[in-house]
Amino acid sequence: MTNAISNRFFASLSIPPNRFLVPPLSHFRRCHRSRLYRKPLHERASRSVTRFSSISSSSSSYSGKPGFVGWYLRMLETYPLITKSVTSSLVFAASDITSQIITLPSFSASYDLLRTLRMAIYGLLILGPTQHTWFGFLSKIFPKTDLASTLKKILMGQFILGPIINAVFFSYNGAFQGEGVTQITARLKRDLLPTLLSGALYWPVCDFVTLRYLPVRLQPLLNSTFTYVWTIFLTYMANRG
Repeated sequence: MTNAISNRFFASLSIPPNRFLVPPLSHFRRCHRSRLYRKPLHERASRSVTRFSSISSSSSSYSGKPGFVGWYLRMLETYPLITKSVTSSLVFAASDITSQIITLPSFSASYDLLRTLRMAIYGLLILGPTQHTWFGFLSKIFPKTDLASTLKKILMGQFILGPIINAVFFSYNGAFQGEGVTQITARLKRDLLPTLLSGALYWPVCDFVTLRYLPVRLQPLLNSTFTYVWTIFLTYMANRG
C-alpha cells in the first residue's frame, strides 16, 4: 500500500519528457513557414535602401544646386504654393513697372505706386494660387506629355482658364479703381475679347513649351516668365482710359 502511494506521488512529480523539450507541432509549422517564405537579409536591406533613396532623392537633387537656383528649387519643393504665389507677385510688379516705363511720358514724375502694389497683390492672391491649382489639375486629368495630351491641355487653357482669369483680372482692376458694376461690364465688353484674341496668338506656343517639356512643379515658373511679357500688355489694357 505504501509503495503504491509513493509510486503515484513520484509519478505526479515527474515531467513528461516532451513537455518542454519538444515544441508543439503547430508552432513548429508556423516557424518553418515563416523561415521558408522570409526573404534573404541582403534583399530586405536592398528594399529598405531603395525606399529611403526614393524619399530623399528629391531633396538631395536640389541640395547640390548652387546659389539662388538651388535655394529656389528647395523652396519650390518645400513650400510650393507660397513660392509660386510670391513669384507671381514679383513678376506682376516687375511687369507693371516696365509697362509704366514704356507708356508714361515721365516715369519719375508720373509713376503710380498704388497701381504696382495692386498688380503685386493680384499675382500673390489670385494668379499664383490659380497657376498652382491649374497645372496640378491638368497633370491629373492628362498625366502624359505626348503631343495629343499637350494639345488638349492647351485647348483647355484657351477656352476655360483664359476667359475666366482675364475676366477676373479686368474686374479686379476696375473694382480697385473705383468702378461700379456698369463700368466693369463695359470694360469687359470692350477689352476682354481683344485680349483673348491676342492671347490666342501668344499663349499656345508658350503653353506648348511649358506643358510638353517641363515637370509639373516647374511649369508655373516658366509660365510666370512668359507672363512677364504678357502682363505688360495686360496692364496697359487694364489701365487705359
